Amino acid sequence: MRTSIGVVFKMQNMTEFPGNATSHKRLSVIIKLSVVIPFFCVFLCLIVVMLHIFASHRQFLDSTRYILFANMLINDTLHLLSSVLLFICFMVRLKFALVYCVPLLFFSTATFQNTPLILATMSLERYVAIFYPLQCPAAWRSDRIWIIILSLWLISCISPLILFSIGKSDPALNIISTPVLCRVSLVSSSPIQELFRAAIDFLFFAVVAVVILFTYVRILLETRKLRQDKVSVSKAMHTVLLHGLQLLLCMLAFTNPIIVTLIVLHANWLPEHISFFFFFCFIVIPRFLSPLIYGFRDQSLRACIGKQFLCCSNKLKPSVRGKLQDNLLAS
Repeated sequence: MRTSIGVVFKMQNMTEFPGNATSHKRLSVIIKLSVVIPFFCVFLCLIVVMLHIFASHRQFLDSTRYILFANMLINDTLHLLSSVLLFICFMVRLKFALVYCVPLLFFSTATFQNTPLILATMSLERYVAIFYPLQCPAAWRSDRIWIIILSLWLISCISPLILFSIGKSDPALNIISTPVLCRVSLVSSSPIQELFRAAIDFLFFAVVAVVILFTYVRILLETRKLRQDKVSVSKAMHTVLLHGLQLLLCMLAFTNPIIVTLIVLHANWLPEHISFFFFFCFIVIPRFLSPLIYGFRDQSLRACIGKQFLCCSNKLKPSVRGKLQDNLLAS
């Protein structure tokens, strides 16, 4: 198993003629960058709008559900930012010192492992909201939820710290001055590190899968018992189901080595194209869909987003009119 950025770095050399290989490689790099960068920019704009809404509306900060959602947006932003930066550096073959490479790898690994923990917490929050609406445990109140959030970040950061520390660095490699091509194999290539990473990834995703399945089944059974407020319970059930779908998309990233091997054996695709396909579909797309799925399906948040874009368009119109009037006067 690999972390998300490891999906990209399983590349192999092309076996074409030197001239054709160089031009083909450049075109391939341009196409891949033209696909990834616009998606990331659109995602970043959506995140900025949503975080601005959370910061400017008090009712969202008083709700545990929205606080957890904002935490997920921040985590996904950090993960995509570090992963896309590593992807761009690898595509353009940019080399820099290991002391700058390690923080990017650390954030990519920590935020990738934090994703399932956040999904499990959001599912448990829906479970608590349905089964304990009047007697909410103190830890799940909006003024205490930061304790759970900090615990999730601590757990997800401890794992890569241990992973990177148990490896042996190359004595000939100066971490400050020697330029290297930043990739996961530089800091975690030993068998013990591979075993540790596989065990941690399996443990995280297995526990989260059990939590999501448990909450979904309990809420599903509750919908059959309740005679009132079935709408809110049904919405909670759909939300947990979406958490499970997103977890499935994240787990599919771990199948990359197996699927790449099978496709290479039975098709003519180059391994780097297959790896890019997995990176885009199972790393970029799930994080891009998160604000769309959880943001736009919420009526309160959707209304605020609509007002935000409407205000921006109203602000742009007077400036456009002013420029037209200036051009007419000048003529």
